[in-house]
Amino acid sequence: MKVKNIYIILMILIAIALFWNQNTVKPNLWMKIIGIVVFFFGMMKLSAKTPSKNQDNEE
Repeated sequence: MKVKNIYIILMILIAIALFWNQNTVKPNLWMKIIGIVVFFFGMMKLSAKTPSKNQDNEE
């Protein structure tokens, strides 16, 4: 499997865990904080590989 696929699967699992945590009687604040930080870090890694729209204009 490529690294991109692993990041996508990881982001989906983190999103599911965050939604599951939100639906509990007393949501865990630290799980939310850590989950959001890891989710944004993973999305940053995924979007870094996407080429810019203006890449052709710059060259």
